[in-house]
Amino acid sequence: MATSAIQTQDQKLKSLGLTKTIVNDAQVCTYSRNLGSVSEKNPVLVLIHGYPESSYMWRHLIPLLPQNAPIFVPDLPGYGTSGPIAKNDKLAVGQTILSALQTQVKRSSSGSSTSAIPVILIGHDRGARVAHRLAVSGHSGINVLGITLIDIVPTITQWKASQKAAEVVTYFHWPFLAKVEQAKKMILAYGGDRWCEDMIFSWAGKNDAGLKSLKADGAVEVYKSFFKEESIVEASNKDYEAGATVDIDQQVEDQEKGRKIGCPLLLIYSEGYLGGRYDVPAEWADWVSEGVEIKTKALGNGIGHFGAEEAPKESAQAIVGWLKELGLEG
Repeated sequence: MATSAIQTQDQKLKSLGLTKTIVNDAQVCTYSRNLGSVSEKNPVLVLIHGYPESSYMWRHLIPLLPQNAPIFVPDLPGYGTSGPIAKNDKLAVGQTILSALQTQVKRSSSGSSTSAIPVILIGHDRGARVAHRLAVSGHSGINVLGITLIDIVPTITQWKASQKAAEVVTYFHWPFLAKVEQAKKMILAYGGDRWCEDMIFSWAGKNDAGLKSLKADGAVEVYKSFFKEESIVEASNKDYEAGATVDIDQQVEDQEKGRKIGCPLLLIYSEGYLGGRYDVPAEWADWVSEGVEIKTKALGNGIGHFGAEEAPKESAQAIVGWLKELGLEG
């Protein structure tokens, strides 16, 4: 395992006041704080990272969130130092993460409250797709009060874009990674670390300050180190395989049966990257229930896909302001 990457991640998140725990049989690597102070006005902020990263991607954002906020930051199953799981669809992944949260809240709280745990889900990339799934499907014992989705459109929308040649080229990794065994062999032959770096900088923006922020604290080296591991390459490929099969089927069924996001939604996206291809708020309009307001924050000035790292101050300001509008502590 990538010992140096683990140590770097552990030390940085510890310096931000988070405690590392490996949770449940699924061996979910989690970093958390203040879980004993959860309340309806002070919900757990669950930060879910994307591809090809780890929980380390939240290092800039965490210090900018309310100091008293309970925070729970997992490595996605199979990524970072979390163990892989048998099913990799977004619902199974989300349930695994929230089950780990429930275990940690129980350990951190006095008494035996049976109340549902209030949470705000904040996800980037693949983590945002997990948050979307959980907001629609729910999870027993969890009350999702709101979700923040960073730089995504619905999975179905993304696949429909593949009808255009230019979009297929831009998002070639979606069908490529979904061919799990072939992609794994090719990535490992090329070098998982080189692949990881190539993908990051093909999606990052052109803003010099943003790129410096993205690279800060040896982040790219951390992500590259993890992707040297065959197990991580395989698990992340299975993530995309689910994105081409089970996840699509679930979203088709959602739309047919009118199952939509019923909680407040904040969209943070790159104005020039994702926003240059889609009218992002419009793409989400049909995925929320009637009366649910969509708040948006477009990150301009050449910021790319990794908004929480490239523009953490702007991202945090949008999140904290939104939480206050919801009447939550912050």
